[in-house]
Amino acid sequence: MSTSAEWEDLVSTALVGTDRRPLPGPGASEVELLGRAAVHTLRMRAGRRPVVPGEPTAVAAPEEQTAVSRAAGDRLARILGGEQPRLLTEWLKTAAARGYRLSPHLLPELLDHAAKDRSIRPHLGVLAGNRGRWLAGLNPAWGFLLEEVTGGADEVSEVWEFGTSGDRRVHLGALRAADPARARELLAATWEKETPDDRAAFLEVLGTGLSPDDEPFLEAALDDRRREVRNQAADLLTRLPGSRLALRMAERAAQYVNVLNGDIYVALPKACDSAMERDGIRAKAPQGIGERSWWLQQAVARTPLDVWPRLLGRPPRELIRMKIVDWGREIRAGWVRAAVLQEDPEWAMELFAWDPIADLLAALPRDKQETVAADFVRRHGLDGQLIMVLGGAAVPWGPTLATAVLQKIIDVSGTQPWNLGELTKLAGERIDPALHGVAGRLSPEPPIQEVAALLRFRDDMLRELQ
Repeated sequence: MSTSAEWEDLVSTALVGTDRRPLPGPGASEVELLGRAAVHTLRMRAGRRPVVPGEPTAVAAPEEQTAVSRAAGDRLARILGGEQPRLLTEWLKTAAARGYRLSPHLLPELLDHAAKDRSIRPHLGVLAGNRGRWLAGLNPAWGFLLEEVTGGADEVSEVWEFGTSGDRRVHLGALRAADPARARELLAATWEKETPDDRAAFLEVLGTGLSPDDEPFLEAALDDRRREVRNQAADLLTRLPGSRLALRMAERAAQYVNVLNGDIYVALPKACDSAMERDGIRAKAPQGIGERSWWLQQAVARTPLDVWPRLLGRPPRELIRMKIVDWGREIRAGWVRAAVLQEDPEWAMELFAWDPIADLLAALPRDKQETVAADFVRRHGLDGQLIMVLGGAAVPWGPTLATAVLQKIIDVSGTQPWNLGELTKLAGERIDPALHGVAGRLSPEPPIQEVAALLRFRDDMLRELQ
């Protein structure tokens, strides 16, 4: 019987019970069923049969990285076992950034986890080491690992030609930070040979050190066959106020929006032609949204924000609060997207005061985020919006935001303790873990002590990874 057929037979028996469908052979009990299932699982994790019968499997290359400490590995096993599972990403990110590798016994479970959760895969390229890549070559379900960053990209002179997709992204990013023009030229030289996924990923790297010198390359990328590539190129060109795309968008904005008697009036686009689509405006609207209003919102989002004060004769603060006779929701939604895309702190601050959302908070400079988020926490009640806004604050949270959140927990614990769960977890996961002592001394309230305990857990976790 094949391996897959054997497993299906075991599953079928488990579903109906051994009384109704006895196992073949002696020992048809439930214990025997579980035992066979355990053996089958171990066999699957151990690898696969050689393609050529009798051909020995090549051994894994020797490891070059330092393994995580025993204490760090034990803590990861506890996290994988269900203790503070939301900290898995922080553990993996920290360990990978420090160049560690995992102990071999942790690899199968973690690779199985990554097969279902794509978000942790970039960290595993480093952590898995040579043993992990050897296992990935034996198990197709783990093959994704072979495309991730290995951690040795900066040491390989031919990485751009022979490296994994992840290593090539790292290499291009490092070169872009040091010499933007050389990085662009390197990408341009191999552009036609790159896969669509790699082209989109490499364009994102060009966001570092973006300058008008990049415009010709990005303008050409607007003609790419892949929509994701075209959109990424349009996003970058939107961040260049003097680009040809920005000027085209400014011309469209002047046709759609004007001021009359102190109010803003809007004329919807009549069509989405090929030129608009080339500039990143998607013709097909999401379900429930009118096509013409959808085109308007996208055009506003790609128009340089400095166009609007010149066009409408008002500073951002006044424009955001002016009466828009029709289509105000679409105009303001476009401004929000533009502020995030163009990383404009003035517009982001004014729009956050009008409509506080996480993306606008994240668009603010780090020193502003703390004070703006803390002020919002003090003024706003505990609800889903508060939780979502806090998701935009950069981590780790410093003393100002930490104090505001902890005080909110104390205030709410006396009136609606049932509503504290998510805020308590978020505080424990986002506050600087070095503040665990401050949190523990702040109040004997159980939610505060829960936050302090989680911060101590993280502080110990990070110390083990030093």
